[in-house]
Amino acid sequence: MGLIFEAIPTEGLASIAYLVGDSSAGTAALVDPCVDVDRYLALAQSRRVTITHIFETHIHADMVSGSRELQSHLPNAKICLSWEGASDYKQPHLPVHDGDRFGFGELVLTARHTPGPTPEHMAYLLSEKRNPHSPWGVLSGDSLLVNSTGRVDLLGLERGHHLAEQLYSTLRDFYLHLPDGVIVYPGHGPGSPCGVEIGGRQVTTIGYERLHNPYLQIPELEEFRNFALSAAPPQPSYFPRMKTLNAEGPEIIGHSVELQPLSAQAFHQALQEESSLLVDTRNMFAFGAGHIAGALNLGASPVMTIWGGWFLDPEKKILLVVDPHEKVNVVRYLQRSGFNNFAGYLEGGMAAWSSAGYPLQQIPQRSVQQLREVGNNLQLVDVRSSAEHEQGYIPGAIHIPLPRLLEQLAKLNPELPTAVYCAAGYRASLATSLLRQRGFKNINNIPGSWEAWREAGYPIAGRSCDTVCIPQVRIPKVVLRPSIPPSGALARLAL
Repeated sequence: MGLIFEAIPTEGLASIAYLVGDSSAGTAALVDPCVDVDRYLALAQSRRVTITHIFETHIHADMVSGSRELQSHLPNAKICLSWEGASDYKQPHLPVHDGDRFGFGELVLTARHTPGPTPEHMAYLLSEKRNPHSPWGVLSGDSLLVNSTGRVDLLGLERGHHLAEQLYSTLRDFYLHLPDGVIVYPGHGPGSPCGVEIGGRQVTTIGYERLHNPYLQIPELEEFRNFALSAAPPQPSYFPRMKTLNAEGPEIIGHSVELQPLSAQAFHQALQEESSLLVDTRNMFAFGAGHIAGALNLGASPVMTIWGGWFLDPEKKILLVVDPHEKVNVVRYLQRSGFNNFAGYLEGGMAAWSSAGYPLQQIPQRSVQQLREVGNNLQLVDVRSSAEHEQGYIPGAIHIPLPRLLEQLAKLNPELPTAVYCAAGYRASLATSLLRQRGFKNINNIPGSWEAWREAGYPIAGRSCDTVCIPQVRIPKVVLRPSIPPSGALARLAL
């Protein structure tokens, strides 16, 4: 047997696809692919196997599924999904039932219905053909994650109660009956919004989870249901759209998107259209030094897939300010959450924009040392998650998780000088661009943010493992003012 087993993570989304098969037989299956399928095809080719089956553990909510896209390249490959989801899943597929087995040379995949995160959820046991009843691993999708499990609230609170009951049964009647040595290969890792406080390892074992997974430590159904429903963070706003898109069948992209270059004049004209949306993908320092009014700072990073899903309107045409070497990456990151409508990018970047005589805005970047000197009239906003905030925060900060920022704007006064921090600065810069759009003129980003504050040894409020906590600190009053360099210096900063 020439076992093929490849875990293929998607950064930003923290999702994990799996290529499994037998090189001796030349066949393989792909489990839970994302929409940018070229990497899977290249990997299968390098391992000298043909992908004959594409398994979906469930109808995904966090990303555009790559099953249909992959099938456009491999017409004979079968898309396999639980029979339970057949009424929702509009694409042609092979219904999979509990106990169905699929052979790939000496490798056997056995389907097991594991409802909980979704009604149709399936897991796949991995075993050898000679010992099909002795699994050595399980592709768990979202039904069991490292130190966690998939959230049960994706279909609403009422159905969430029922899904929590199903998950309770899945964990106890299926997973806890597996031998301790079975290796668990989950569908998501840490950073994914599909689970709560997912552990940092890519794999785990049944034995380890039996001892340490909090969801497996609760014996009573009612207590488990309350825990499962209360533990979940805010559901990303784009999840329902992704569920619908994946059920109905995503658009087949078929080829790489070529962004249209637009001159500064053409870009300016395109911005006047109501259907346009301006996204500046440069880093926080370049964005802060000079950007176009109304731009959303969504830095060119894999995590922009998630934040794009939260804050971009899929009905609008996206106009990009992007570094030339990042164009391909930015398109790929945004396509993963269903954005394919690109109007073009600013040719020549901000240097071309400023040379054409168009105005610029700034968002000053202030160090934690400067923040330490700021007085009580400063409005300091912490946009980290609730879990991060519970581990400690900068004294006096107003906590609003970034996903809730726009709906909780009433907590903030746009007339006050305001600074925003997160863990390291990425989310804070995105937040400052959102606040600037909504009339906050004296707004400042804090690069390094919480990490820099901790490293500097400054006081911390709340709970922290390795820093003395204090309830409140009073520091001298200093009003932050945007520092505007001379026009020539600003032009240089925009380069």
